[in-house]
Amino acid sequence: MIRRTAAAGVAALLLSLAPAGPASSAPAEGSERASLPLAGRLVVVDPGHQLGNHRFPRRINRLVPAGGSRKPCNTTGTSTRGGYAEATFAWRVALRLRARLQALGARVVLTRDSNRQDRWGPCVDVRGRAGNRAGADLKISIHGDGSYTTGARGFHVIAPTDRRRWTHDIFRPSRRLAVETRAALRDNGFRVANYIAGSDGLDFRGDLATLNLSDVPTVMVELGNMRDRRDARRMTSRRGQDRYARALTAAVRAHLDR
Repeated sequence: MIRRTAAAGVAALLLSLAPAGPASSAPAEGSERASLPLAGRLVVVDPGHQLGNHRFPRRINRLVPAGGSRKPCNTTGTSTRGGYAEATFAWRVALRLRARLQALGARVVLTRDSNRQDRWGPCVDVRGRAGNRAGADLKISIHGDGSYTTGARGFHVIAPTDRRRWTHDIFRPSRRLAVETRAALRDNGFRVANYIAGSDGLDFRGDLATLNLSDVPTVMVELGNMRDRRDARRMTSRRGQDRYARALTAAVRAHLDR
């Protein structure tokens, strides 16, 4: 308590000695931020998996609630043929997306705060509930797929099915968010997946805790097939990751600007 009081006293003294200019500019800066297009919005960004999940098999294989069923806490995720991890791809796109959204005035919460070999999780039920209590405006879960189907490439967007106890309240806005996300990715030059039968880039699932446990509009994006040489080249490059972030930013704006 003594240290905090002393620090507060020093801060007050420095404030009293500071020139009037910077202090008088603070309201202007606040008003500028309030005028940004996403000011007052809260977005949850979920970078799939964690780099160290493979080192904690007991923890990530533990069963957790998934919305009417139980599923493993997490998985290791996939990788490119050269060993570039999905967790790293998702993390880097998430950081770029966060920076873009913050520049537009949004508050952004990430479901994990690192991408490290000595960390695991969080579990899918925690990811699914992220943002619920805070009343987030939406949540985007970022992933890369790992299909071994010959020639499989492209993105697809996963949204929840209409399950009355779990997702009935968010089904319609989540579907709209999925359509907007598909459009934004297409507008930025990305192809829809050619290996998800009949989906045209959209897939609706009722078995994913990240979607089932959410009380806010939510989608999961498989931004490409990491096992495909062409997708992998884009997904592992800074330029490609920034393109994905730009597209997802456009999707968020399309949803929240309505």
